[in-house]
Amino acid sequence: MSRATERDAALREHALRLLDAAGAGPAPIVRAGHPALRGVAVPFDGQLEGEELDGLLALMHRTMRAAPGVGLAAPQIGLPLAIAVLEDPGVTSEHVAAVRERAPLPYRVLVNPAYAPEGDDRAAFYEGCLSVPAYQAVVARWRAVRLTGADETGTPLDEVVTGWSARIVQHETDHLGGTLYLDRAELRSLAAADEIGMRWASEPRPDGAAEALGFALGAD
Repeated sequence: MSRATERDAALREHALRLLDAAGAGPAPIVRAGHPALRGVAVPFDGQLEGEELDGLLALMHRTMRAAPGVGLAAPQIGLPLAIAVLEDPGVTSEHVAAVRERAPLPYRVLVNPAYAPEGDDRAAFYEGCLSVPAYQAVVARWRAVRLTGADETGTPLDEVVTGWSARIVQHETDHLGGTLYLDRAELRSLAAADEIGMRWASEPRPDGAAEALGFALGAD
């Protein structure tokens, strides 16, 4: 048996154990310091059968919603496989939605995704992570990216994603390469999710935080 075959068999066994342990509930989310968050995820290449993949995606979707979050990558439940799920209901404030370009993002699956900047514009906003709970920090990300990869049916993806949806795509795809949002963050902006931190994070743009905490927004 080749190393790749052994690796794929181990991934399948790991996924099935996660499904069995979770039952109808969510999976535990691993936190910063777990090795799965710092490795490069293995490309999905049929390691799971159709019903097994459906079960994994359903588990990831439940876990993301229960957290709650707007995206979840397989390494965040300890499975180093290049799959992520995304879903964002958006925000109620029309002003905040307009400033952040945060339109609702219907549930979707990314398999073996990659992104590249589309243009030179970046936008800087507060961002958090289910694997780094209780904190948030400002990250300047590409305003638009070209997303490639496939969906859960194997249909190829090649599209331009903009605004907050592009931020989610970048955050979750970064997870598959072993990168946490803190690796890209303006660390002077780091704030606990307490009264002050939530006030900074609730600003349409983090202008007040930048002035109070002494950092540049870092957006073009």
